Amino acid sequence: MDKKASIVRSVGIAITLAVILVGISRQVAAQTEKSLYERLGGVFAIAQVVDHFSDALIKNPIVGQNSKNPALRAWHRNSLNRLPGLKFMRTLWVCEVSGGPYKFVPTKPGSTPLGLENAHRDLKISPAEFDEVAAELGRTLDFAKVPAKEKGEVLAAFAAHKSEVTAGFTGK
Repeated sequence: MDKKASIVRSVGIAITLAVILVGISRQVAAQTEKSLYERLGGVFAIAQVVDHFSDALIKNPIVGQNSKNPALRAWHRNSLNRLPGLKFMRTLWVCEVSGGPYKFVPTKPGSTPLGLENAHRDLKISPAEFDEVAAELGRTLDFAKVPAKEKGEVLAAFAAHKSEVTAGFTGK
């Protein structure tokens, strides 16, 4: 083999090795990147956020005790004895969607693994009310000083279930 062919072959081998090393490096980085669950601080930090969020929803003028939506208003006025369990379920939900080790099992299974439509159907939540709940969640995440990247990921996970949560809305 002449010198030129040997150099071309060596360069080709070097490029191939570089591509392989970059691929391995990316795989290692992906394996070592922390899950959203870990970046949020785990179950105790998530539970603290859920606790604050759940209490804020009760006081929220659009979706809380004084909501124009009679079903939401009634829930926040008459069903608060269920709030501790709801906080627990919300904590499990966030833990699961953020990649944590806990499993959320809906009390009223729906069409998806997280099955939110049946649990919310009777509340007749409008898209605007859903958006207000998302805004309240955003304010809670700000209160808890959740970094922007993680806040965006939590809100995106929440927004992904908008059609399920608003499935009972009839437009009236």
